[in-house]
Amino acid sequence: MTAGPGVDAVDEVDRRIIAALQLNGRAPWSVVSRWAEVSETTVQRRFTALHERGLVHVVGVIDLDRTAAGSSMLVRIQATPGRGWELAEQLAARPEARFLAVVTGTADLIVDFVAHDNDELLRLLFTDLPGAELITGTESVAVIRTFASAPGWDTGLLPPEAAAELRPSHAPPYDRPDWGAPPKAPGELETAVAEELAVDGRLPVSAIARKLGVSESSVARAVDRMVSRGGLQFRTLVEPALLGYGVEFMLWLSIHPGHLDEAGRRLAAHPGTKFLAAATGRFNLVGQMVLPAKADLFGHTTEVIGTLPGLTASDVTLHLATLKRAWTRVDRFSWNRTEGT
Repeated sequence: MTAGPGVDAVDEVDRRIIAALQLNGRAPWSVVSRWAEVSETTVQRRFTALHERGLVHVVGVIDLDRTAAGSSMLVRIQATPGRGWELAEQLAARPEARFLAVVTGTADLIVDFVAHDNDELLRLLFTDLPGAELITGTESVAVIRTFASAPGWDTGLLPPEAAAELRPSHAPPYDRPDWGAPPKAPGELETAVAEELAVDGRLPVSAIARKLGVSESSVARAVDRMVSRGGLQFRTLVEPALLGYGVEFMLWLSIHPGHLDEAGRRLAAHPGTKFLAAATGRFNLVGQMVLPAKADLFGHTTEVIGTLPGLTASDVTLHLATLKRAWTRVDRFSWNRTEGT
């Protein structure tokens, strides 16, 4: 197990580049350079260096709500004492695990499993769950509505004008006019393109076209269709500590059903909210948050969480290490090269 990167692993220019890519992972380098306040050549060189050091990775991610690609189940897991990391490795190896963090609090691990249907979920949770002998308890909540998603998070490191330019059509998931429309499964070409972008979200259209043996225009249209429908988004994978957020945690809230929508919208607007969803179970509002320092947790608890309408109970699980984000192993990135370990 290795420690994550410290904030001193990057400088202000790097952070502006990362912040721009968080707003739009496939933004043209010319646009990124304008907000990074350096030349386009410098931006490309800096990004390449960050990527090679394992500090930043851009991936394309399929939106489950808009594509019928599956459903999300967040699972809180208690592990046999002293065996948590072993269990985490086994669970992270599962292709159904989209996100996995080792945490402290009332759970040891948090896993976001994505299953295509109930039969697959049943097999995963009840018959084929790896490391079952290392598990002492689980609690599952099914995501039923998204208020905020990680690809839509604004780091706050750039002015509002940057977000307006880099994601001009961005709207919170709950405000999309097509929220209630039936999901549209991607076609064969769209699926193939999305699979390539899931590995490298900045892969040029020309490279994808050569690999798939189709025209560049066909690939470009496939990307445009998926993005315009909200079925494909781009995620910049980076440890929050690099951007000045030293604390990452999962928030588990019990909200009176009559106040759930209002509470979700209010909390989604908080700048530290990376992900927030309504869910089933005793915790019906679940979020992933970041704050600058652990000392900020008290104010967040009293002034943000404590003032939410309909709140009846809350729980916090602090991240110790994150193994997977957006189906991608992130703990194996080579950030420790910068720290001489």
